[in-house]
Amino acid sequence: MQTTAQRAAAILMDQRLAGIPIGPLPTELAPHDMTACYAIQTALNEMLTAGGHGKVVGHKIGCTTPVMQAFVGINHPATGRVFDHTVMHGHGKVSRKHFVKIGIECEVAVRLAKDLLPRAEPYTRESVAEAVGEVMVGMELVDERYTDYRTLGVRTLAADDFYNAGCVLGEPVKDWHHLDLANLTGRTWINEVEVASGNSSLVMGHPLNALAWLANAHGEHGLPGLKAGEFILLGSVVETQWLNAGDRVRIDVSGLGSASLNVDE
Repeated sequence: MQTTAQRAAAILMDQRLAGIPIGPLPTELAPHDMTACYAIQTALNEMLTAGGHGKVVGHKIGCTTPVMQAFVGINHPATGRVFDHTVMHGHGKVSRKHFVKIGIECEVAVRLAKDLLPRAEPYTRESVAEAVGEVMVGMELVDERYTDYRTLGVRTLAADDFYNAGCVLGEPVKDWHHLDLANLTGRTWINEVEVASGNSSLVMGHPLNALAWLANAHGEHGLPGLKAGEFILLGSVVETQWLNAGDRVRIDVSGLGSASLNVDE
């Protein structure tokens, strides 16, 4: 017999795979708190992996900046997970028809060299830094696959991996300690026109504060923790930019390089 989380996840998966905008879950299945929401997310991701999406290889953190919290209408971050079949490197290409409403975000990403597992002592920016092996530019692909994200609520959005639809990762920087991670400038271009820019300090004051938040959230909500080899998209420094078929997109983060994407028909 399916659990409540599995029943809710099955509904989200059916809508997601069919490209049908996701609406509210039935009242008896809707997550009542963030722990219940992440239980649904875990069940959903297990189903998606079994259905051919690939394994989970990374994490995204959404709404780590005031501009993104204002955009979604919440006052705290949320997290989702990323599948290996949706990860591209350097330059990516996707088809517009595979998305309900495609957008991209300009982010700092890290890859872990050590596990960050749940523990009694809270993680801090300093303690998570010891686990970071690489830093890179990250272009998150998002899909607004919802009937109305404002009325749907953050718990259901997070149960559905909080908009994530993949990413393009830049070249990893292993000697990153010389960088001032709280003072990097991210820029986004669409069709060679700069459309947005922002500073990495907008991400919770320092991008590694977001990583500490995620490590602590895993412990708070009964999640398995962050594993060596996984990457984390730490949050967009600019508001989401929505794309059309034919768009050519590039992001750049100072000191980290760039990533690009073509959106075909």
